[in-house]
Amino acid sequence: MLGTVLLLLALAKTACPSPASVASRRAEALKKLLEVFGMEDPPAPPTHFKQPPQYMVDLFNTVANADGVTKNPDILEGNTVRSFLDKTHSEEMRFLFVLSSVAKSEKILTAELHLFRLWPRVTDGPKRHHFCQVSVYQVLEKDKPDTPEGKKLLAARLVSLQTSGWEVFAITPAVRDWTEDESSNQGLLVTVQGLGGSPLDPPPLQFASGRGHHESKKPMLVLFTDDGRRGASLPTAGFPGGSHMPGMTPLLGRSRSTRSLDRLQPCRRHPLSVDFEEIGWSGWIISPRGYNAFHCKGSCPFPLGENMRPTNHATVQSIINALKLSEGVSSPCCVPDKLYSINLLYFDDDENVVLKQYDDMVAGSCGCH
Repeated sequence: MLGTVLLLLALAKTACPSPASVASRRAEALKKLLEVFGMEDPPAPPTHFKQPPQYMVDLFNTVANADGVTKNPDILEGNTVRSFLDKTHSEEMRFLFVLSSVAKSEKILTAELHLFRLWPRVTDGPKRHHFCQVSVYQVLEKDKPDTPEGKKLLAARLVSLQTSGWEVFAITPAVRDWTEDESSNQGLLVTVQGLGGSPLDPPPLQFASGRGHHESKKPMLVLFTDDGRRGASLPTAGFPGGSHMPGMTPLLGRSRSTRSLDRLQPCRRHPLSVDFEEIGWSGWIISPRGYNAFHCKGSCPFPLGENMRPTNHATVQSIINALKLSEGVSSPCCVPDKLYSINLLYFDDDENVVLKQYDDMVAGSCGCH
């Protein structure tokens, strides 16, 4: 699929038909490329400059190298991570996250509430405790969140009053409810109490809210999901080491003698650059700016050596072809025999930041099949 897309893009760049024909080919290629990335239309870039949450940037750098190629396929739970910022913009400990961009087909694996813990307030007199109890509730009835029937406990634990930084609470059951029934999403309530549940007025611990604090500290919901789009047509693995971004290898416009020379060269891997800025996607894709997909090219002559990584079937086919034992049997083809996944960090239509992993996007090695 990806090879077809890149060929169409190359055709649009190098052929010499009418401008309308070139535009049509390019549009067709970009539409096919969007299908590879599971989209019908490209997301609109943010209306103003927007800094992605540092957590999402750090997560991308953990799972992928600079070209977006997966370091280890077992690091990420599922194949999609979505982040949502609080929509209440309130000073109160009430939070609301709009999940309309989550597809019904996505399986919710884990949901986390990320809250930034501010430095404790300075109070008169000695501190009685070094900890307080933080509880996170799913709001069941918007007008009665403080009543027992108006909320459901999701998580609770003791939090230190000596430091600041991020606190993460697991709230998976609530998010599963919200994605099954959007009208049930009445938000979250967070309370701060003393040890044993005693009230504290004013509470010594505060979390950054959606208003009056830097965007990097805003309350955030992080979802780990799986959209069911798994390639696995060939063995996948982490990519050993980095890769360059050389210019796209020309697919057309070469002389006949050059193409004949290609067929004489043994099967091996060649660079194939995909530049997101060149195809007009740099406005919504945060990382990477492009990647090296690589492609396989060359001949599979008889006899096939081990360096050509032939399958048993390819070896038999090569023998039949060389000895002319059957008409119409061609020599084996030079194709990818190992594929790697890549990761995209991007803004969706609602300007939420998404990290998504796509299988079978990079030719890791080539062989005669």
